[in-house]
Amino acid sequence: MPLNLPPAALPQNAHEVLQLAARSMFDTFAQVAQGMLVVDRQHRIVWISEGYKRFLPALGFGGEEEFVGKRVEEVVPNTLMAQVIETGQPMLVDLLTNKAGTFLVSRLPLRDEAGRVIGALGLVFLNQSEGQDERSPRSTLQPLMAKFGLLQRELDDTRRELAAAQGKQRRTQYTIASFIGSSATVVELKRQARRVAGTQSSVLLLGETGTGKELMAQAIHHGSQRASGPFVGVNIAAVPDSLLEAEFFGVAPGAYTGADRKGRDGKFKIANGGTLFLDEIGDMPLALQAKLLRVLQEQEVEPLGSNRVEKINVRIIAATSRKLAAMVADGSFRADLYYRLNVFPLHLPPLRERLDDLDALSDALLEDIAHRSGLAPRSLSADALELLGRHDWPGNIRELRNVLEQACLLSDEPILDAGQLLSLLPAEAAVSRSTLEATPSVNPERWHQRSAALTRPATTEAETGVFKPLPQAVAELEVQALKAALAATRGNKLAAARLLGIARATLYEKLALHADELAID
Repeated sequence: MPLNLPPAALPQNAHEVLQLAARSMFDTFAQVAQGMLVVDRQHRIVWISEGYKRFLPALGFGGEEEFVGKRVEEVVPNTLMAQVIETGQPMLVDLLTNKAGTFLVSRLPLRDEAGRVIGALGLVFLNQSEGQDERSPRSTLQPLMAKFGLLQRELDDTRRELAAAQGKQRRTQYTIASFIGSSATVVELKRQARRVAGTQSSVLLLGETGTGKELMAQAIHHGSQRASGPFVGVNIAAVPDSLLEAEFFGVAPGAYTGADRKGRDGKFKIANGGTLFLDEIGDMPLALQAKLLRVLQEQEVEPLGSNRVEKINVRIIAATSRKLAAMVADGSFRADLYYRLNVFPLHLPPLRERLDDLDALSDALLEDIAHRSGLAPRSLSADALELLGRHDWPGNIRELRNVLEQACLLSDEPILDAGQLLSLLPAEAAVSRSTLEATPSVNPERWHQRSAALTRPATTEAETGVFKPLPQAVAELEVQALKAALAATRGNKLAAARLLGIARATLYEKLALHADELAID
């Protein structure tokens, strides 16, 4: 027979009511929580519930004895229990994501009778990956978890898109084959570039302005094991001295008045896993050189306004048009940094020392100018090439492009001749013919000999009754066709290739094959 108990009444004492409420709340939490743990003042885990033990394998632990006694931040990724202990402030509802899953959690500080924080209690209410059970509050918390899941997916998608966009923006445009030229100097330069690209060594590119140092830096990165990583370039001469340190090392949030509240990554961090190109390294102030040297030695950076050191993995390619060895001698450049950068020096020759490449460079530049400007493709006559070969080109390839682009804009002719270029070059380029003929890299008489060669009467096999082997006959016909095309286009190889209906690269191969018969440079 059931007992008729009197209805329960609340305690009359306020303190006892609070104790009852706290006990009831804890009992409720204990019933619905899927796991609980307690940590002490030193952040060490001192107890876990039976339910919490099922999370241990996902966290990498075989049993309770391996887990209890460890500092909570060392064994539970992304936990904020330490923050609760240090601040004494509870976190009633939070979402925790780590390798064990995504959880709805609550964190409460534990206090002694004097009100001092002596530890914290953590409760796991809901595991997103778990199915619903009769204890689970999933039915009421499902909208919250669903919204979190949606936001998490959108965040992941945005991060992937941002990473792809940054990768696209920092992808290199050039390969070693993009460095135009087949002269002996350039062939050796490209051989050395391919060799060093396969290493992790620092590279120092030396050469006058306009010789293609950034193109070569991108080409080395493209040919390296870091090709899938970022390529980040910094022109040191273009950044004010006062901003260089922030540009390189980054800025911590609120480091100084006006600093971004979110902070800003430096070039070293942006280039992490890839290559950092330091252009005009000779213009770097001495004070910053010491900091750069430390970063190169330790492979770690410390943002401005921060006491946190960040590890990096960056390859350095530096470039300069200045004489670094002389700067070291006069004390304007640190010797130890010079030796750190000058592991594999590459000397890029000025255009005046590689005039054999002038024809190919002009063709490539004219094609690029037409592509970028929307103008009709242009080519150069033989006398135009002769004129360009007389100039000293202090601005190198950059100056050559400037002259060609001006000529394309000022003329409607498909073939640019010397008359259209003469006004665009300094007066000293118009040297005497004797000076031109004394220049070994450009021999104008060779161009005029082609027409004379074509006027010689040919004797056929049918007239002599003597037949040549077919390969020899084909080769001779090929030489005649090449001579005729070059003569008809006044030595312009791009136009000759189009006339013959072959690719320009094929024309160059055939010219090299028949160089003796054609008698050209």
